[in-house]
Amino acid sequence: MTRASRPATNSHRSRAFARLFEAVHEGVFIGSLPGDDEAGATVAANPHLKLIFGYPPETPEADVAPFAPARFADADARSAFLERLTTDGAVTDYLLRMRRADGSAMWVEVTARAEAGALGRGLRVEALVRDVSERKKLDDQSRDLYQQLLQAEKMAALGQTISGVAHELNNPLATILSWAERLAEKAPDEASRRGVDVILGEAERAARIVRNLLTFARKRQSTRTMIDLNQVVRETLALRSYEQRVTNIDLVTALASGLPQLFADAHQIQQVLLNLVINAEQAMLTAHGRGSLVIRTWHDAERDLVALEVSDDGPGVPAEVKSKIFDPFFTTKDVGQGTGLGLTVAYAIVEEHGGRIRVESTPGNGASFVVELPVTGVETAPRKTPRMDVPSMEAVRGASLLLVEDERALAMAVGDALTDAGLTVDRAGDGEEALARLRQQTYDVVVCDLKMPRVDGMTLYRAIAATTPALARRVIFVTGDVAGTDAERFLEDSGCRWLAKPFRLADLLRAVRETLA
Repeated sequence: MTRASRPATNSHRSRAFARLFEAVHEGVFIGSLPGDDEAGATVAANPHLKLIFGYPPETPEADVAPFAPARFADADARSAFLERLTTDGAVTDYLLRMRRADGSAMWVEVTARAEAGALGRGLRVEALVRDVSERKKLDDQSRDLYQQLLQAEKMAALGQTISGVAHELNNPLATILSWAERLAEKAPDEASRRGVDVILGEAERAARIVRNLLTFARKRQSTRTMIDLNQVVRETLALRSYEQRVTNIDLVTALASGLPQLFADAHQIQQVLLNLVINAEQAMLTAHGRGSLVIRTWHDAERDLVALEVSDDGPGVPAEVKSKIFDPFFTTKDVGQGTGLGLTVAYAIVEEHGGRIRVESTPGNGASFVVELPVTGVETAPRKTPRMDVPSMEAVRGASLLLVEDERALAMAVGDALTDAGLTVDRAGDGEEALARLRQQTYDVVVCDLKMPRVDGMTLYRAIAATTPALARRVIFVTGDVAGTDAERFLEDSGCRWLAKPFRLADLLRAVRETLA
């Protein structure tokens, strides 16, 4: 090679490297990082580095500072990064959470080599920077989905356990309620009546707790009926009352009277409200260690909808978050504190009901979530059918009734109450004994537990339907738990009346009168 050709060759290489520097689809940084409190100096920054960090293309390279303190989402992360570079002299695919020039967060991987700068000050760094935000998001989603699967399996096992526990609790609760009702009718003095009223109230409170446990331990298919939104709100808030009391959350409710009923799944609407309430509580406690929560409902007659609002005095929702708050897996909580699915599920449920959910917030002044649900226009709503007048107990006095219940104490309380009401009552301890009695004589109505030893209620019903179809239409079931089980589907298919334990005697007597009608 001649002397004349060498400068031309070097110039050609320089231009080639320049084109590569400009065109490479990874950020390239050459410069110095002097210390924890300084941005350092940039010698070279390629266009893709500017793109990654959100600098305008015309920004001078010297003004691009990807490793300045302000670019790190966590100040400790910058210190750890610099220490690693100083100690090892290089990093490979080092994951960092950074901030773009506009402040938005992203994830990058850095591969870099470093050496001590002149006079021992800072580091001279050559680095490749890769934006891995999308990959990190997919990894996080996969991890969250796996956790959701584990949670679903745990909830399924919990549901089975709670179902058995609920049945065992509901039987003694039903016995307590039945005897308390009977004692209330015969209380000799005011003090005794007050005591019985306390027993009744506390037994009903325990029954609500069991029902709420069942509601949230099971995944149920959407079952829509005409519901009272205010009642759903009250039952949901009862679940949080203790937690709010011990965490200094003040609750204010303003539930409009006379709300029209909604055709909706009460369990799903309860799930929506619970998500909104828990989110509000966590936001207030994180910001202030206490808070004030306001729940209100109203009827918008012009738009024919019912609205539910959950307002808190927490930190509010930043403007840049509002558009993402209902996105799957989006969460502002710390890692491990939330899945980012609560509001997404709430949004899906409200949309499925033909409604809408929105957030109203000014940063620093709390947040309000408003759920709007339509009152009319639901084609699947059941049509009202004319019903026969329910006869009085006097009209059905003397009717024969077979009570099938394996809980002896409950059977005695219910049997005595039905006898006092004027019915002729026989008792059977299980389905097998009931079949024997049915072969010996006829009955006008059968009140039967679903879950019993030897022959259960479903088997007994099928035997009655096969031999005495007319009596099969006059079977009333009582049960401790049917949600999400074969028993629920059986009751729907049979069309039989049924009462959930624990029940009030007045409800049972009304069911008997309706059946005999």
